[in-house]
Amino acid sequence: MFEGITALDLARAQFAFTISFHFIFPAFSIGLASFLAVLEGLWLWTGREVYLNLFKYWLKIFSIAFAMGVVSGIVMSYQFGTNWAQFSDKAGPVVGPLMAYEVLTAFFLEAGFLGVMLFGMGRVGKALHYTATLMVALGTAISAFWIIVVNSWMHTPQGFAFNAAGQFVPVDWWVVIFNPSMPYRLVHTVLGAYLTTALVVGGVGAWHLLKGRREPGHSTEGAKVMFSMAMWMAALVAPLQIVAGDEHGLNTLQHQPAKIAAMEGNYKSYPNGAPLTLFGIPDQKAGVMRDAVEIPKLGSLILKHDPNAPLLGLDAFPRKNWPPVHIVFWTFRIMVAIGFAILGLGLFSLLARFRGKLFDWPWLHRAALVMGPAGFVAVICGWATTESGRQPFTVYGLLRTADSLSPVGAPAVAASLTAFVLVYFVVFGIGTWFIVKLMGHAPQPGEPGIPVGGPTRTAGITPAAGHDPDAILHPAE
Repeated sequence: MFEGITALDLARAQFAFTISFHFIFPAFSIGLASFLAVLEGLWLWTGREVYLNLFKYWLKIFSIAFAMGVVSGIVMSYQFGTNWAQFSDKAGPVVGPLMAYEVLTAFFLEAGFLGVMLFGMGRVGKALHYTATLMVALGTAISAFWIIVVNSWMHTPQGFAFNAAGQFVPVDWWVVIFNPSMPYRLVHTVLGAYLTTALVVGGVGAWHLLKGRREPGHSTEGAKVMFSMAMWMAALVAPLQIVAGDEHGLNTLQHQPAKIAAMEGNYKSYPNGAPLTLFGIPDQKAGVMRDAVEIPKLGSLILKHDPNAPLLGLDAFPRKNWPPVHIVFWTFRIMVAIGFAILGLGLFSLLARFRGKLFDWPWLHRAALVMGPAGFVAVICGWATTESGRQPFTVYGLLRTADSLSPVGAPAVAASLTAFVLVYFVVFGIGTWFIVKLMGHAPQPGEPGIPVGGPTRTAGITPAAGHDPDAILHPAE
């Protein structure tokens, strides 16, 4: 049944599946936590109720997304012990402490203030509640920092030595943490999270603006505010993200040239200027790009700012070290295309804003609605580009993925992968459905917050209403 499919293939598929599911929730909650902090700050500053209504509206959505992000992240960590025990053994002395720093600095901060943020409004002072909101937003950012540090070290490992057991042992934590690719990857990822959230918020606002055109009684006051804020974010941050992406690409060219060759689809080297391949069909076995549509010299101009600069292709590297070009090539193009589409949406909104038609152009609202989920696609494609481009290594150039695998059989990994797929689609499918259901209701004046009831029994047998257990335990009394 598993002939031709190895445990390594299945373990990689399992990690790709779980991390793709997980990554969309932090990408959303990082931006949403900051959005909530802005909304509450604007409410405290201006006293306008619309900001408070929006805060309560998005707080309910944030609570579900945050919970699913935490749960899906815990599941991933177990795979380091089940499928990737060799990686854990070799890289654990570096990766383990970094993950622990994330728990100590970010998770504790979020856990300490999350309850106050979710349930404390009206029960604690405004200043304390806003402090809790800020701390949760700060915690999500710190969490992103440590995770990016770990991931970046795997791409550009520095600050370590090997011990007698062949393990990576840290010798300079500053060099480990601030490894060469970390700043670029951190900026690119965090901006991507902000844009992802902005597209969701803008899409929800656009939906209710369109609905308000069809149903005159439909509330659009909150929709107008969040649509405007989201479009400002798209217009201002999308250009920064393109610049950050370009800088990240230059850094990758310096430290991971084989990945850049795969992203560009360059199987061969170009000593006198490389073209930019817009489209093509990678043929990994033959080592050629078929049916390529190219712009001469533009690849060297973008990557080296010189149209005649030489650029290495995959033929400059051993074939056994080639990343899977078909994945890297296409996911990179999808990510870039969405990035420019976000820029186009932002410019479209600026045109409408300056003409005083931001809330009156249905085609703008339809475009924002269509782009609502595009941020999730972009971050997953970006992640796939980065991680597939690192292959066939887990620690780039030093530890191969095949040598990182636990001694497990294909049937065992296939069974756990099947279980993950079934459970994830049921559990996270229900959670996502509930989020979409919440988004289907427009923010209302006097928007209710998260329901807070009295003490609830959470374990054991709850007596039925009107039932007196003492009458059974002590019938003679």
